[in-house]
Amino acid sequence: MKVILLENLKRIGSIGEVIDVKRGFARNYLIANKKALYASKENILQVEKIKSALSKKDNDKKQEAKKIYEKINKKNYKVKKLSTENKELYGSVKPTEISKLINDIDKIEIKPSMIQPVNEIKSIGKFKVRISLHSEVDAEITIEVVSAETIQ
Repeated sequence: MKVILLENLKRIGSIGEVIDVKRGFARNYLIANKKALYASKENILQVEKIKSALSKKDNDKKQEAKKIYEKINKKNYKVKKLSTENKELYGSVKPTEISKLINDIDKIEIKPSMIQPVNEIKSIGKFKVRISLHSEVDAEITIEVVSAETIQ
């Protein structure tokens, strides 16, 4: 199915580009989240007219992402979790938890879907976590997991 992108998307394409994607991805994600339109002749003409406005909107999002990047990049966050004697956690540290932690400490709202841990966080230690703020701006933070207390 052919669609026209309304914003820059990593690994997919840029504004105004007509791309061919699977029908379900187009309907359930791109069009549902207003990231694309069906590629009809009328829509292609409409997107050509508003392309500069879309580019400006994307630039604004990029500037906002850069401001957040300046605040959180290379920062360390500590998480206290219950652990076993061999330094394994009961459960794991999830993106929702990391998002809440950043919001509590820095008052910056980051959606859990933007957070991509390099490895699953299931033990005590330091872990690198990538945060995709914009299609062109990625921040990297360190999550340090410390033991709250051990349970025998």
